[in-house]
Amino acid sequence: MKTSSELEKQAALQVAALMAAAARTAPKTRGLDNIRVAVIDDEATKQKLVAKMREIGQKENRPSFIRDAGNVEPSPVIVLIGVESNPAKLNCGFCGKPTCDELSAAGGVCAFNSIDLGIATDSAAAVAARHFVDNRMMFSIGRAALDFGWLGANVKQALGLPLSVTGKNPFFDRK
Repeated sequence: MKTSSELEKQAALQVAALMAAAARTAPKTRGLDNIRVAVIDDEATKQKLVAKMREIGQKENRPSFIRDAGNVEPSPVIVLIGVESNPAKLNCGFCGKPTCDELSAAGGVCAFNSIDLGIATDSAAAVAARHFVDNRMMFSIGRAALDFGWLGANVKQALGLPLSVTGKNPFFDRK
């Protein structure tokens, strides 16, 4: 026999897998798949993430990182979604630079990459919502994951979605 908490963690993992699939198959602005997904499902890695979020919050005077770390701590599963930096080579200026070469030289991120990250993350969050698993997109998780390089060296933007299967959404009434 399995307990409710065992089944809830299993459900969170199943939904995380479906979220990864949704992020992968989400429409891409240029048809290029530069989305990277990882899932944190073990306590040691989660605690490392939480500690990094608190460290950034203290070091950079970002109280929201410390608040978010408190929200992440009880989450059994965290989905990380990032996008590799990959200039469009369209010289469209959408990023604010006149050419893609200038954007690359400045270390910037192509606007199309940012759009792809948003579409992939929205798709993943929708999957969680359809399965009644509470979640919230957090920049702070993505920033900490980037500091660790968990999604790859060429990933320059990331977001994280902690999941919760509890009686009340812990990501709603935040202080």
